[in-house]
Amino acid sequence: MAGSEAKERKVLVAVDEGEESSYALSWCLKNIVAENSKDTLILLYSKQPPPLYPAMDGTGYLFSTDVIASMEKYGNEVAESVMEKAKKLCKEVYDVKVEPRVECGDPRDVICKTAEKLGVDMVVMGSHGYGMIKRAFLGSVSNHCAQNVKCPVLIVKRPKSAAPST
Repeated sequence: MAGSEAKERKVLVAVDEGEESSYALSWCLKNIVAENSKDTLILLYSKQPPPLYPAMDGTGYLFSTDVIASMEKYGNEVAESVMEKAKKLCKEVYDVKVEPRVECGDPRDVICKTAEKLGVDMVVMGSHGYGMIKRAFLGSVSNHCAQNVKCPVLIVKRPKSAAPST
């Protein structure tokens, strides 16, 4: 429509330590977000909660407070590092509006719940490219989200490495 103002979109991009999520974010910046747009990129990182191991009697136990504090500190450092890398990538491509979010829980649930809670227009995520057997054992975060998120989900698959160019 001529003369109409561009709609402000909220695009949730799932980020983690892997190259697949960095590639998905780069792809999103180059192909989804337009320069000088009013789009907001919501960078979402899902931290794993501290593990609970079952005891022999089935009651379960937690680690000591020192171990839990150490694990929490490490988890926060990883989350901060992932977010800094993602924000830097956003600044390099466009000075796009970025909203970093770190949530705790299983990435499948965190992405689905956050997308619904924030009413995003699209979810962008990378694909690890697991084969059928690995996917059967590990599960696929992208497949789960594609089946459960109510907005469009774009799964960006990183191309297989080509020969280095000279």
